[in-house]
Amino acid sequence: MNDQFLTELENIMAGSGIFMEEPMKKHTTFRVGGPADVLVQPDETALAAVLGLCRQHHVPYSFIGNGSNLLVGDKGIRGVVIEMTEPMGDIEVQGTRITAQAGAMLSKIANTAASNGLGGMEFAAGIPGSVGGAVVMNAGAYGGEMKDIIERVYVLDENGAQLELDRDALDLGYRHSCIPDKKYIVTKVVLELVPRDEAEIRSEMKELNEKRAEKQPLQYPSAGSTFKRPEGYFAGKLIMDAGLRGYQVGGAQVSEKHCGFVINKGDATAADICQLMRDVSDKVQAQFGVVLEPEVKMIGEF
Repeated sequence: MNDQFLTELENIMAGSGIFMEEPMKKHTTFRVGGPADVLVQPDETALAAVLGLCRQHHVPYSFIGNGSNLLVGDKGIRGVVIEMTEPMGDIEVQGTRITAQAGAMLSKIANTAASNGLGGMEFAAGIPGSVGGAVVMNAGAYGGEMKDIIERVYVLDENGAQLELDRDALDLGYRHSCIPDKKYIVTKVVLELVPRDEAEIRSEMKELNEKRAEKQPLQYPSAGSTFKRPEGYFAGKLIMDAGLRGYQVGGAQVSEKHCGFVINKGDATAADICQLMRDVSDKVQAQFGVVLEPEVKMIGEF
């Protein structure tokens, strides 16, 4: 990454929203991760220019949203990290449709929907992520998934061309879409919701959030559910039945409140978390013959 590249990048970002040697633990809900060489928070116009510059100079780049389903290696991330955040957080309501930029938080969209008497996003109100990341992994909770409410998604392809994809083109399944495989970048999402009484919406959102607080270790940093749900099983129950409740490696621990969560007790490293996940997976497979697949995405150098 040469001086010319950095000068051009600073020009694109107009001197703001650009951070050098940025600790990634400040940008993930796990609160771990080494430094990114450069982290930028572009708006939609700057995004295309940043991508073009990285390709021109052959500088690697990666994307994050709210960092809520992410484990960054202790050695950090080389190249440019593009964080979809507030400059990409616009939300618009037209009839029963909500159009949101990729950096808009699910909780904010859900509240906007409620205020406009639009139901369908209740399940997402307590998910601590951005809508772009939620589309990429088809996030879901309490019986709802993003695929239930997506109408279409706007993405940039590897060449920087914008594509419009309807729901069927996204190949949405359990914690899956075609977006990572095709190396698309989500810029905007159109959601189709249904009219519903605001009081009913907010009552359901309150009920679901109370369930989360009761069952999940929200007082500790984590990345949510650590493993995908194996077909026919529940990851948390398998981990509990394997005698791993409270199992700890360094500062990482299997939550005593919900065994499906790996938590940061305060000083965990990415290495601690990775070792704990390997230990848990190995012990569950040895006892029950079930392979646990991580739901947490890992990026950077470990």
